[in-house]
Amino acid sequence: MFRRLSLLVVAVVLAGCAPGEAGGRELTVFAAASLTGTFTELGKVFEAGHPGTRVRFNFGSSATLAQQITQGAPADVFASASPATMKAVTGSTGAAPVTFARNRLEIAVPVANPAGVDGPADLAGPGVKVALCAEQVPCGAAAARALEAAGVKVTPVTLERDVKATLTKVELGEVDAALVYRTDVIAAAGRVTGIGFPEAARAVNDYPIVALTSGLAGEFVGLVRSARGRDVLTGAGFEVP
Repeated sequence: MFRRLSLLVVAVVLAGCAPGEAGGRELTVFAAASLTGTFTELGKVFEAGHPGTRVRFNFGSSATLAQQITQGAPADVFASASPATMKAVTGSTGAAPVTFARNRLEIAVPVANPAGVDGPADLAGPGVKVALCAEQVPCGAAAARALEAAGVKVTPVTLERDVKATLTKVELGEVDAALVYRTDVIAAAGRVTGIGFPEAARAVNDYPIVALTSGLAGEFVGLVRSARGRDVLTGAGFEVP
């Protein structure tokens, strides 16, 4: 009786285990915040093609993610919004990242556009409240290049940690405009309006990806670069090389 009871307890414990604890596999992917929608979709595709595997994502500022990895955070795949932040991770490892997507900026405004923003020059107008990404993160560095190309000096009311946080300021009506990626504007359709501008072509960001471990990591990178991955990326507004 005691043996049967013990076996029953073990069976119950195993049944309650999360994937990865009872023979499953986990893949940890660190990815730029602007990849949240596309990579979440591709993660489901990957799991469907690899029964028993769970993909865990850590989305955020590329600079923050790179710092976490270099400080020892376990990651199997890193997808960055800029080569500079990728180099911080792979510079001394010999790992070879590849560019899988490109993204460009748009001006995001509330649907009603109460400040009447129509282009970069309007961002410097009196009383216009602008949100930008912090310059040390890729979307902030791109914004600085685009504004310089436009010959416009903007004093933001807030500098955010990543592009999602920057866009949220527009969605909540806390600012009149923000410089964010075109893909984020598309993802927020109906909540914000995007305004393209020629100088954005001077600040296009390359997105590199790298497998930091063997096996599943390389397969996930392969999915991202496959025809299926390219379709998901272009459908979200990314450009693919």
